[in-house]
Amino acid sequence: MTSTAPIRWGILGPGSIAKAFAGGVAGSRTGKLAALGARNPGKEGLAETFPGARILDGYKALLDDPEIDAVYIAIPHPGHAEWAIKAAEAGKHVLCEKPLALTAFEADAMIHAARKAGTFLGEAFMYRLHPQTLKLVELIKSGVIGEVRMIKSSFGFAMPGFMPEHRLYANDLAGGGILDVGGYPVSMARLIAGAAVGKPFADPDKVVGTAHLGESGVDEWASALLHFPGGIVANVSCSISLNQENVLSILGTKGRIDVPDFWFAGGNRDVGLGKIDVIHADGTLETISVNETRHLYSFEVDAAGDAILAGKQEFAWPGMSWADSLGTLRVLDRWRAAVGLEYEIEKPAKRTNTISGRPLRTDGAAIGKRKIPGLAKPASVVALGFEDFRTFSSGSILLDAFFEAGGNLFDTGYVYGAGYTETLLGQWLKNRGVREQSVIIAKGAHSPLCYPDVIGKQLAQTLDRLQTDHVDIYFMHRDNPDVPVGEFVDAMDAEAKAGRIRGLFGGSNWTMARMDEAIAYAERTGKQKPGALSNNFSLAEMLEPIWAGCITSSTDEWKAWLTKRQMPNFAWSSQGRGFFTDRAGRDKQDNEELVRVWYSEKNFGRRDRAIELAGRLGKSPIHVALAYVLAQPFPSVPLIGPRTLDELEDSLKALDIKLSPEDVAWLDNGPERRRA
Repeated sequence: MTSTAPIRWGILGPGSIAKAFAGGVAGSRTGKLAALGARNPGKEGLAETFPGARILDGYKALLDDPEIDAVYIAIPHPGHAEWAIKAAEAGKHVLCEKPLALTAFEADAMIHAARKAGTFLGEAFMYRLHPQTLKLVELIKSGVIGEVRMIKSSFGFAMPGFMPEHRLYANDLAGGGILDVGGYPVSMARLIAGAAVGKPFADPDKVVGTAHLGESGVDEWASALLHFPGGIVANVSCSISLNQENVLSILGTKGRIDVPDFWFAGGNRDVGLGKIDVIHADGTLETISVNETRHLYSFEVDAAGDAILAGKQEFAWPGMSWADSLGTLRVLDRWRAAVGLEYEIEKPAKRTNTISGRPLRTDGAAIGKRKIPGLAKPASVVALGFEDFRTFSSGSILLDAFFEAGGNLFDTGYVYGAGYTETLLGQWLKNRGVREQSVIIAKGAHSPLCYPDVIGKQLAQTLDRLQTDHVDIYFMHRDNPDVPVGEFVDAMDAEAKAGRIRGLFGGSNWTMARMDEAIAYAERTGKQKPGALSNNFSLAEMLEPIWAGCITSSTDEWKAWLTKRQMPNFAWSSQGRGFFTDRAGRDKQDNEELVRVWYSEKNFGRRDRAIELAGRLGKSPIHVALAYVLAQPFPSVPLIGPRTLDELEDSLKALDIKLSPEDVAWLDNGPERRRA
């Protein structure tokens, strides 16, 4: 495709919004409509509704068509992520109707796919590209209403009665107002709050939401308050069964701005002239119109087209950048969480495939496996921790990706997410049918409940949450020196004999002296010996505990002990919690934890050497830091905690680095240069 050729658009899915977009393509300067993918290609009227477009049989046929450059996704919300990912894999650029996805986690997976494919991905909030929006931002920046204090916006309408089969009421189609129209006032509020402080958008630091969930379980009317840093407050509301005022009001210290139906620029799906009312402090009214007569949807078609022709992967401002789309969806996620709105299609029973719509692959080999003494099955060389997820649909994206890359070692804890991390993993293991291929780390007896009789009680709950009858590795999450160590060994040995621990047990955040004492007690009494440790270990030495009761094993004494005993250590904070990223500059004192825990001349020397080696290897320092943990002369297993697919993929780049013992020693202590 040359820079002068029109972009050949294919529309994925017919419907009213697809028809409106087709009108926008016809009125654009960069595109032409080439085809429509429909599951019912013989439906009457398609050829007349989409003149000039070839009608193809199914969505896949559209993606397979070599004469399609870009795809507009116009199907209901639940299909956005799957088909955007498949389109990117097929090399097609994507403009996806709002909301970009059901959640920010899904949107992140879509962005990840586009980034890897080198294709464009944009969210079709068409109001953002209309000249009215740019004019509105200019007015805010000019100070015509002074400093912005409040934003009020609604998008609400009343459907003619409850219609359970209609997509807006259908739970399986993610109906309701928050996802269908709530994104309009939220994205606009973020845009205005950003413009008020000279930024492309702003993210609220507080979201308080409420809603009425109707008969089908979707939100029929809902409101939320957003508080932004600096004091701006936005009141947003939406509805599908209640007519609302549908006016954007921006209140400032010297007046206000009112914009009716901003998403259509005060018009309809064809033309919006763009009308903005400025009400000055003295009550005088000034009406500003951009008098735009082009097709309402032509602006987003051309903005996407310009980006594609320029080789860009996302919209230029004021279009929705990837960060902007993610920010809006995070607000919608928090709004939904506040009202308890989780669609049935997001729950395990109906979320049986990966985010790409395919069954889970079980043949991945990007992450290697190793035999660890005491474990019956090989375990991946890195373990996945994932305590930040609070829904199955969000957490399963990362779990699937880790497993498909070859990972089978999962790190959980009784206290993580108040138990939800274990519940999520249990749902995933059962849903995907991979319990037997997986190695599960469980942890219990965290302070203050660090007593022998707690171990069995908590483990019973852990197994119930995990939907399994055993774990492969068990760690006491903390130690309690006031309790004789033998009592803890007895309690864990009893669980091993009962078959509820079928592998290794040991201590997390245990001292060397207590481990020695525990091993000696077990040898003396014929009990199973503690055979693993889970202490902090990284290239950077932890100067003081991150949290009370934490223990590091990064000292020379610890390394010698681990090597002599060949004790497996499952290392948490194996990458120094950001110390090896550009956030940890020697002169930056803005992160209290980094400064308190990691800042020392010795650690900075190690960081400098990691930077030097990374430069010669074409990697980043954080990759070298992870490779260092993997290259120890004892079984050393890093626990990694990526939150996104990009972070996971980035962490796995460390697996390409093979450090020699000399490299490890040089990174540790210098001063000779290695790998010249």
